Amino acid sequence: MPLTYGGLARMGKVALLAILAVLPLRGAVAQEITLLAMGDSLTQGYGLPEEEGFVPQLEAWLRAAGQEVQVINGGVSGDTTAGGAARVAWGLGPEVDAMIVALGGNDFLRGIDPAVSRQNLDAILSEAEAREVPVLLVAMAAPGNYGAEYKAAFDAIYPELAAEHGALLAESFFQGLPERDPDKLRQYFQEDGLHPNARGVRRIVAGLGPDVQRLIDEVVAP
Repeated sequence: MPLTYGGLARMGKVALLAILAVLPLRGAVAQEITLLAMGDSLTQGYGLPEEEGFVPQLEAWLRAAGQEVQVINGGVSGDTTAGGAARVAWGLGPEVDAMIVALGGNDFLRGIDPAVSRQNLDAILSEAEAREVPVLLVAMAAPGNYGAEYKAAFDAIYPELAAEHGALLAESFFQGLPERDPDKLRQYFQEDGLHPNARGVRRIVAGLGPDVQRLIDEVVAP
């Protein structure tokens, strides 16, 4: 039976309250989710206008997908996992609902012992776990110039720590750039060949976006 004013009046106060309780509230505003993106120059947006960096583009992508979200730029150019471990405690303010961790690239560029990188990332994830902050850990793959043993030890850090701490895992920061031909990849990078240009960031965000949405789902899940 259609709900009419007269019909509601005849149903009585108790029945009316029961109906109103399940009706959607007009104008209800979803709670905004705050994500901390902790990383290095890739996260910080090195060499790009602010609005074209990773964090602003990720926030715009998520909002276009219907998410009420604010992404805090926790990227520091040149940062290693040690830097992340040193600042994670104050970075995880009370407003932070979840965290993206994309650190490790500068570790292998400097040839840092994978055991040290593991210890630092473990400290970051432990801090988040203690605060009950869900984490998306973004894997970094070491090049082969330090040998197969170094690469195997470094690459294993991310899936192993994600499993130990119950964190979500993204297979690569660059998973949105599937091309393997260096000539094709060059169009997505700045002249230094290390940092993505705005077009490259757009592809990176599209690749990581679904993983970040999984992270948001952990926050909003009942």
